[in-house]
Amino acid sequence: MQREDLSDLLAFLAVAEAGSFTKAAAGLGTSQSSLSHTLRRLEQRLGIRLLARTTRSVSPTEAGERLLETLKPSIADIDARLQVLSNLRDNPAGTVRLTAGEHGARSVLWPALERLLPDHPNIQVEVSLNEGLVDIVAGRFDAGLRLGEQIDRDMIAIPVGPALRMAVVGSPTYFADREPPTTPRELTHHDCINLRLPTRGGLYAWEFEQEGREVNVRVEGSLIFNTPSMMAEAATRGFGLAYVMEDEVAERLHRGELVRVLEDWCPPFPGYHLYYPGRRELSPALSALVDALKHDTIAGR
Repeated sequence: MQREDLSDLLAFLAVAEAGSFTKAAAGLGTSQSSLSHTLRRLEQRLGIRLLARTTRSVSPTEAGERLLETLKPSIADIDARLQVLSNLRDNPAGTVRLTAGEHGARSVLWPALERLLPDHPNIQVEVSLNEGLVDIVAGRFDAGLRLGEQIDRDMIAIPVGPALRMAVVGSPTYFADREPPTTPRELTHHDCINLRLPTRGGLYAWEFEQEGREVNVRVEGSLIFNTPSMMAEAATRGFGLAYVMEDEVAERLHRGELVRVLEDWCPPFPGYHLYYPGRRELSPALSALVDALKHDTIAGR
C-alpha cells in the first residue's frame, strides 16, 4: 500500500463517521474542497462509489459500509498500539544492560539508579563491573560507562559526571621515616602500589601534569592490584603510596588516615561518559536512565 492510499482511507473514514464533509474537514484540519477531491480520487482508484452524497448529508454506500467494517477495527488496533508506545514513553519499562568500572558505577551510576528505580518499577538494570575496556556491541550491552578519553570515536558519548582528579596518597605511618616526594620523578625512590591494566595487561604508568608539562612515571613496589579500592586500602595500612581517584580517598584524607602529596601535579580532567553505538536507537528504559544521569550532572552530584 502506498502512503497516499492510507491517507485517503483515513479521509474516507472521517467523512463516513462524521456524515459531513464540512465536519470531517474541520476535524482533519483541511478544506472541504480538498477533502472532496481526495474522496473522488479514492473512488476512481477503486473503481467503485463509496459515499452517497445529497445536499444535506453524506452516507456510505454498500461498498462503503464493507470498507468501514474493515477499516474500523484495523485503525482502532493501530491507535491502541500507538497508545502503548506513548505509555512506554511516560512509563518506561524493560531491561538495560550496562558495563562499567567499579569507581564509575559507585560514584556516578548508583546515585542515578537510586533515584530512578523507585519511580520506575518496570525498569530492570543489569550492571557488569569490569575495569577493562569492553566491546559493548559484542557483549550485547545497551551502553557503557567510562572516562571520556577511553571511548572510541564512533560511539555517542554523553557526559554524566563531574571533572575528576587523581591523588597520590600515603599513610602517616609510611611518611614517619620518609621524606614526601616533591616531584613525580622522586616517586622512583618510594614503595608504590601498582595497578595492573585489565585490557592491556601492563602496569599503569602514573600520569602527571603541571602548567602544560606532562610527566609519566613507572613506579615500583611490593604490591600490585587490579582494582583501585584495594590500592587505597593498602596505602591506608602503610604499605606504600597509591595513585587513585581523589574522591576514592576523600574521607580517609579528612580523617587523617592518609596524607596527600604532589597535589599541584594532579589537575582536573573530564569525568565519566555514558556511551552507546550511534546507529542504535535508545529504548525508553535507557532514555530514562540517561535523563537521570544528566539530572544528577546538572545538580552537581
